Amino acid sequence: MYKLKYYIVIMIFLLFGSNIQAKTVSGQITMEFDLSAQNKHKVVQLWVPYPVTNKNQSINDIKVEGNYSSSAVYTDSTYENPILYARWNSNTINRNLKFTFKTERKEVIRRNFPKKEAAWSPADYSLYLAPTNSNIVDVEVKKLADKITKGKTGIFAKAKAIYDWTCDNTWRNPETRGCGAGDLSKLLKNPCGKCADISSIFVALARAAGVPSREILGIRQGKKRIQDITKWQHCWAEFFLPGYGWVPVDPADVRKMMLKETLELIDSKTNAYRKYFWGGIDAYRIKLGEGRDLILNPKQHGKPLNYLMYPFAQVGKKTIDWLDPEKFRYKITYQQ
Repeated sequence: MYKLKYYIVIMIFLLFGSNIQAKTVSGQITMEFDLSAQNKHKVVQLWVPYPVTNKNQSINDIKVEGNYSSSAVYTDSTYENPILYARWNSNTINRNLKFTFKTERKEVIRRNFPKKEAAWSPADYSLYLAPTNSNIVDVEVKKLADKITKGKTGIFAKAKAIYDWTCDNTWRNPETRGCGAGDLSKLLKNPCGKCADISSIFVALARAAGVPSREILGIRQGKKRIQDITKWQHCWAEFFLPGYGWVPVDPADVRKMMLKETLELIDSKTNAYRKYFWGGIDAYRIKLGEGRDLILNPKQHGKPLNYLMYPFAQVGKKTIDWLDPEKFRYKITYQQ
C-alpha cells in the first residue's frame, strides 16, 4: 500500500509540479549510546553527526544527556559539519549518552531551471570539483565522463547525462554492508552497491566533467508512530547549477525502488521515479552533513574518515565498527 501511495505522490508532482504544496514530515529522533562494555582502562571518544536547521529542514529542542567526562559541539575544518563530541576518561565504568532532537523536513522539488546558465568561476567551487581518496578522478574516470557528456554543453546538460547514465548502468546490491564505501576504483569495474556507492559514481563522474557536485549524508525518518531507524542512513547527491543553486539528485533511490518493486528500465514507474529524483527528494530524510576524507574535531586517531554518516567512536586508538550497532551499542529511534 505504501509503495502505491508513494508512486501516486510522485505522479501528482510530475503532472502538476510546483502548483501543489510540498510535503512536510516531522518527528523526534533519539540516539542512545552505551559504551560501558568497552575497555574501561582506555579513553573512549564518540563523534556523532549533528544535524542543523537549513532552508529544507528544522532541527530544534535539542537535548544531550549522559555521564561523559566532557562534551561539546565542534565542526570539521573543511566542510564545517557540526559534530557532537563526547569523551569518557579512562577507568570510567558507565559510559552513556542520549541525543534527542525534533525534526521537520520539507520535500525538495527543484524544477524551474533557468534557460541560460549564469557565469561562474570553477575556483569558487574547487572543493566540489576535486578528487577524494575514494572518489579518484584519474584517466579512466575522465575518459568515461567525456564519453557520457560528449556533445553536451553547460552544467545542466552534462549533469543530466551523467544522472541518466548512472540510473542506466548501476544497480542496487542488497548484500552491500551499510551504505557502501563509495570506492570508485572498485565501482567502475562492478557498478553496484547501495546509496553511498551509487551517489559516489555520480559525483566522481560529474566532477570529472567539470560539474561541481557533492554527496549529502543523512538518515531517513520513519513512517510509523515509533520506529527503529538505527540502520536507515542514506546518501544522495547534489550538483551546482550556476545562477540557480544546488540541485538534488538521487539515482540510488531510483535503483532501490526498481529493486523493491521488481521494475525494468523500460517500465513507466521507473521513468516516473527517474523524473522525480532528478531535482526532487522526499521529506523522509534528514541531512546530517557532507564531505569525504574528514579530519574530525577533536582529531581522531589514524587516517581521515571516509564519511561521517554513522556514529564514530574510538577506544584508545582503536576504532569501533560503526556498522555493527549491537557491538558498538547504539540505537536510533524515530517517533512521530
